[in-house]
Amino acid sequence: RDGSAPLISRNYKGDVPMTEIDHFMPLLMQQEEEGTLAPLLSHGHVHFLWIKHSNLYLVATTLKNANASLVYSFLYKTVEVFCEYFKELEEESIRDNFVIVYELLDELMDFGFPQTTDSKILQEYITQQGNKLETGKSRVPPTVTNAVSWRSEGIKYKKNEVFIDVIESVNLLVNANGSVLLSEIVGTIKLKVFLSGMPELRLGLNDRVLFELTGRSKNKSVELEDVKFHQCVRLSRFDNDRTISFIPPDGDFELMSYRLSTQVKPLIWIESVIEKFSHSRVEIMVKAKGQFKKQSVANSVEISVPVPSDADSPRFKTSVGSAKYVPEKNVVIWSIKSFPGGKEYLMRAHFGLPSVETEEVEGRPPIGVKFEIPYFTVSGIQVRYMKIIEKSGYQALPWVRYITQSGDYQLRTS
Repeated sequence: RDGSAPLISRNYKGDVPMTEIDHFMPLLMQQEEEGTLAPLLSHGHVHFLWIKHSNLYLVATTLKNANASLVYSFLYKTVEVFCEYFKELEEESIRDNFVIVYELLDELMDFGFPQTTDSKILQEYITQQGNKLETGKSRVPPTVTNAVSWRSEGIKYKKNEVFIDVIESVNLLVNANGSVLLSEIVGTIKLKVFLSGMPELRLGLNDRVLFELTGRSKNKSVELEDVKFHQCVRLSRFDNDRTISFIPPDGDFELMSYRLSTQVKPLIWIESVIEKFSHSRVEIMVKAKGQFKKQSVANSVEISVPVPSDADSPRFKTSVGSAKYVPEKNVVIWSIKSFPGGKEYLMRAHFGLPSVETEEVEGRPPIGVKFEIPYFTVSGIQVRYMKIIEKSGYQALPWVRYITQSGDYQLRTS
């Protein structure tokens, strides 16, 4: 944490003296001042691999040339587990739960090797209620010794269902003269699983590599890059024949994420004119155009337009939706509940300005856009099938939803 003394620590191998951590904060502060701060700091033979979460620093120490990506994955996983247990991970939640934190640290890693890092499974035997262990109950859940450490046996549902959400976020940066500097899609496939027993799932996508392997036509397929999977997916199968097969955890989880760096036609295009009149007023005109299919509708659209920090007495006129001035952020937010594809809307804003000029120092922040378009993906990714096989032979229903939303979506103004 931001103080100097460690809040809590666990020495797994005993080869790094516990006093070594005292060098971490001074080292970090020194590098921060010099502007040379790195995610890995070294003092003598000891390496500190660290991440920051709210006001806490999570630091792993090692003497060896350890696998850094494994250590960072473990630190982020630890944060995830603590957040599932305590809702918020901050100094307060650690202080209030010392006993549970120590128990979790003992289960998450053993002698420097990550062990059970799935919070659903940990919650089966490390409970929140001050953990009163009764004799005869202290058996290890079979899941921990299972090959499938993320799912318990004996799960039963009256109605067997899987909900699949395909969510794509569009990141876009357009410069002042209207050319696209950055355009990418970051996709995630999230599952909500209500299935009995130990089901085997197979997910089929219109994945270009798979279509090429099987000699299908490529024109309705998408090329996925940077694919990351949940630990339940059999990677060897995927590498071999692009099959996504897995025994899912129970409940909510993120099955996979992917990225596409294809140039997308910006879904909502913004043109703006900002005019100043001799230190007395500023007039802003913004035109928004939906450049997606006519049958689709963008919901909860918010266009935030920057205004000079010394502007006052706002007046607005919008062809649709409503505009409001948020002085603490120096923006006008134009909200449009539903924005159909192919439509074009206008907003005019008029502000007074004090007679003294401050503009020279102020830069021009970009216009930001937030939106969500249901039943639609920019990439054209499709769930072709979801096969669910379980030895008891029950019928299960898969449900699919597609959503496209704004990620970091910005258009610079001239």
